[in-house]
Amino acid sequence: MKKIFRLFFIFFLLPYSGMAQNDSIFQLVKIIKGDIVDFTVDNLDNIYILNSRNQIKKFNANGDSVTIYNDVKKFGRATLIDVSNPLKILLYYRDFATVVMLDRFLNSVNSVDLRKQKIFQAKAIGQSYDNKIWVYDEIENKLKKVDENGKLLQETPDFRLLLGTGPSPIKIFDENRYVYVYDSVYGVYVFDYFGALKNNIMIDHWQNFKVAGKFIYGSRADSLFRYEIASFRVDEWKMPESIYKSHAFNFSSSRLYALRKEEDGKESGPEESCPEEDREEGREEGRDEVRHCFSMEAGSDPCLFHLCAAFSPLLRSSPLPRWRSSPPCPRSNWARACI
Repeated sequence: MKKIFRLFFIFFLLPYSGMAQNDSIFQLVKIIKGDIVDFTVDNLDNIYILNSRNQIKKFNANGDSVTIYNDVKKFGRATLIDVSNPLKILLYYRDFATVVMLDRFLNSVNSVDLRKQKIFQAKAIGQSYDNKIWVYDEIENKLKKVDENGKLLQETPDFRLLLGTGPSPIKIFDENRYVYVYDSVYGVYVFDYFGALKNNIMIDHWQNFKVAGKFIYGSRADSLFRYEIASFRVDEWKMPESIYKSHAFNFSSSRLYALRKEEDGKESGPEESCPEEDREEGREEGRDEVRHCFSMEAGSDPCLFHLCAAFSPLLRSSPLPRWRSSPPCPRSNWARACI
């Protein structure tokens, strides 16, 4: 039986000193319902959904279906989808140690067999700023950079000699002139483009880890974290239960995306409270059902009122944001927005 998941678009409004008391930190924007195994989001808020048939569907920032990748017979299910460059998307098939490159329309343009460079075991890859590929070789314990033809361009020394331990990275991001290699136990190793170790950020056991711009995002249990790279400040927010019990999260500069399972064929979540006239439903052959409810400003839309009301009991009981480093941020009363 096919499992149905629902993908929630949620505006994530970060509190600041001038924030009004009736502003809310979480506002539901839209819901996509369908066969969703995993997903990711690029810096333009395009959404890439992997389904149980190993297809990859692309949706734009409004949640409209744009295109689909159907070439699934050769390698099966993608282990990782890197969309750090929306014009050049990487699909990584770990069992085959192969990277497939797609254009923005999800057409296959190239593939790289890492085994030709004797890289047989790699859990994480990431796209570099110059459209090459970073890959961590778990056998040699080295961070390597290869080009579109699989040719080795550079590599770090053995991490066991460099760090005294052999990490097992699960994420690699190339952002603002640095490469971030994340191990959930040992934290984030930061390298420059020449492979020199610059820092070790002691962030551990974060889930849904992502480096975006000048921030590092992640979650743990019911807490959402944002680490500011320049100031070393960690911000923490308690998420409503209807959000933190999601299967997976992803982040952009202004949105939090949450993937939740639909149980026993019943629709769950705040969309149930949305007025019927504000819902849009559509079914087409080969296309998932999409239901959405737009909401932009608190109090300006009856749909938002109902969505917000669904969150309010949890927001009311949640503590205000805890700022764990100096300078402290003023305690904003964002929780009052839905009360």
